Amino acid sequence: MERPFVFINSAMSADGKISTKERKQVRISGQIDFNRMDKLRAGSDAVMVGIGTVLADDPSLTVKSAELKEERISSGRDENPARIIVDSKARTPLDADIFKKGKGKRIIIVSESAPADKVDLLKEQAIIVVAGEENVDLKKAMSELKNQGIERLMIEGGATLNWGMISNGLVDEFYTFVGNLIIGGKTAPTFTDGEGFTEKDIQKLELIDAEKMEEGVLLKWKVLANSEK
Repeated sequence: MERPFVFINSAMSADGKISTKERKQVRISGQIDFNRMDKLRAGSDAVMVGIGTVLADDPSLTVKSAELKEERISSGRDENPARIIVDSKARTPLDADIFKKGKGKRIIIVSESAPADKVDLLKEQAIIVVAGEENVDLKKAMSELKNQGIERLMIEGGATLNWGMISNGLVDEFYTFVGNLIIGGKTAPTFTDGEGFTEKDIQKLELIDAEKMEEGVLLKWKVLANSEK
């Protein structure tokens, strides 16, 4: 299957949490890491999140640096990468920041089970991709994104989407900033939630790089294919 090069970028607490038990985002890293993330966005063809992240945090997913936006424009691209939401039931609010802020393409990936009236309303603001019956089929979705010319895809969470992408073998690398705080909570989202692997299926990684950054550490990982595990 042809698909984009896919990487996940995330910040987590020292105990692996990406938000609190109330699903409220907390500041885990500082300005240096934000600038690094902005460069990753600017260098990508598209940025993707799950509907849970949209409902909890309402991110705009735009490039923040004026200089980076200008570089994209001067190279013939939109000032922002395409912004994608994986949203099986078409729950994306019509007033979400992804629609209100920044120029560029918006894509909503829905399943066949999404209510037709909600899909029709979203069509007025975004390109709709249908993949899967009850829930979004991520493999089909990645193939369709490749067909639309997306070669480099950045995933910004959340935990359910991260699990879906990793468990389907659709991730090449991921970068995690581990910050100097403990969040705790058995219901607080971790970097990957979902069903979890059995012992024989655990996903193995190769460490590409580790560097101290601000009050934490940035880890860069390569996801090993089945033949490399």
